[in-house]
Amino acid sequence: MDSRILLIWIGALLIICGVVYGAALALWGGRLSDARLGSSPKASLEPRQSARPFSFKTHWPAFALVLVGAILILTKTAF
Repeated sequence: MDSRILLIWIGALLIICGVVYGAALALWGGRLSDARLGSSPKASLEPRQSARPFSFKTHWPAFALVLVGAILILTKTAF
């Protein structure tokens, strides 16, 4: 396999991993409300507080994976 193609595949894999990691952080970051079945008719699984904002400080590893993957893909396809 040509080294350029291998680096493009590695870059694509890094981008996919970065997106999945960022989505996992966003999905697993909040907690569900502790409503019990039958406790009240308004019981829901909605969080009591609003969700944390999507910030660079908490999601920097995901951004770094996507950035490195994009750099690998763009540099190897440009030259």
